[in-house]
This record gives sequence, structure tokens and C-alpha cells, in this order.
Amino acid sequence: MGPRREAPAEPAVPADVTGAELDRSVRAQLRSLSKANAEMVGRHLVMIGRLLQEDPHAAYAHAMAAQRRAGRIAAVREAVGVAAYHAGLWAEALSELRAARRMSGSSHLLALMADAERGLGRPERALELAASPEARGLATAERVELALVVSGARRDLGQLDAAVLALQLPELTATATHAFTPRLSYGYAEALLAAGREDDALGWFARAADTDHDGVTDADERVAELRGLQIVDLLDDAGGDAGGDAGGDAGGDAEGDAGETDGEGPDDRGEARI
Repeated sequence: MGPRREAPAEPAVPADVTGAELDRSVRAQLRSLSKANAEMVGRHLVMIGRLLQEDPHAAYAHAMAAQRRAGRIAAVREAVGVAAYHAGLWAEALSELRAARRMSGSSHLLALMADAERGLGRPERALELAASPEARGLATAERVELALVVSGARRDLGQLDAAVLALQLPELTATATHAFTPRLSYGYAEALLAAGREDDALGWFARAADTDHDGVTDADERVAELRGLQIVDLLDDAGGDAGGDAGGDAGGDAEGDAGETDGEGPDDRGEARI
């Protein structure tokens, strides 16, 4: 036998992270581990949630540490898949999310799987997943996320009118607002803009901005861009000239989809972000 290969060093976990922050159902899955191992895995899982948006690659490092300790736990494999997705590691994300689905029997992250297929340049497979029997059992929010991915896949294929139709869901025009409402409106605006319907797109970007109280999209910037305005960030310009002309040319290229993260893939990837 050759020399034993040492495991990679695990990323540090702050002392205030205990693992008790996890959902009860996840903690229940960890009970099959030894107490000490369950605690460490739980702490890494908490760190994934903390770092996922601001530093997805650091979140992925914690996910891999958890996987090395508890690779047979469905919640761990799911966390690895989600972290890989946000880090733009499409193949890894797809593999881990498939494993988690086999282990748990749940298809609630089908939209992420379909979007990972898009990231791998396979929009046709994304559409196949969206048409699978599992998709029919998704909850409303999950179904909306999958529709956003379908719309993006249609755009990848140059099917611009179909991309618009894919988002004409009852939730699009509902009076009640939900967490997915601003992103659904934003995605619809993107589809309209790609189809050459700029005036309609402007209205839906404005609607997304009106409902986006948490800043999950850059809808305000897209509205300003289409209107030929410039948004001045007073915080960034503190101490400088914050009174610039708001009626001038659009200031720089507005970013694409607000969910885009590091790594290669479709420009509007992230539509299925959890």
C-alpha cells in the first residue's frame, strides 16, 4: 500500500457558529453521525448559507469539507450542489443535485438542475427536465423558478417569442406579491427586451423595481438605462460631487441578470437562484 493521502485542510469556522442555526429537518439527518462529526458538519453547513451570495467559492470550500465528513447525507449533497451552482461549477452542481434527489426523493431543486444544464451549454436538456413528470409536482415558487429557466433556455435557442410565453404565468399578473415577484417581473422584462419589445420591457422592469424591496435585481438601473438616465450612488460618491446631471447619458453598461455569479455560463444564469 502507498502512503496515506492526507485530507485537505478544512476552512476555518467562526466560534459563534454552532450548527444549532440549521433547520430541524437538517439536524435530524445529521443524527446518524457521531456527535462531534455532526456538530462540525452542521457548522460547515451554516457557513455555506452565510457565504453563498457574497463569496460562493468560499461557500463551496465549506460544502466540500462537509461532504468529506458526511457524503451519504442527502442534505449535505444538496448543499454541495447548491454551493457549486452559485460558484458556476455546473457539472459538479448537476452531479451533486442529482445525487441529493436520488437520496431524498425530492425534486424541489429541479430548476437549479435545469439551469446547470444551460450553464453546460445544453438548453435542450434544460427543457427536457422542465417537461419531466417531477416538474408537475413542484410548489408554486419552485414552478416559477423553473419557468424562468425555461425562458432563458428558449432565449439560448433563439426562440424569443417562446421565451416570452414561458413566463406568462398567473403569478405574473397576480395582485399579491411574493418573494419571487420581482424576479419574475424582471425575467419577463428581459424576455420582452430580447424579443425587441422595448416599451413593454420598460414597464415590466419598472414593475420589478416597485416590488423589489430587498434589492435582489438591478431593475432600477435597467429602467434608468432604457430611459437614458444615469443613477448616481450617493454613498459611493460621498465626499465627491453627488449632484451630477441625472438627465445625461446612461452611465456605463448595466449588469445583466442580478443572479449572475462567478464562472462561465449563460449571461442570464442565476434565474433559478434559491
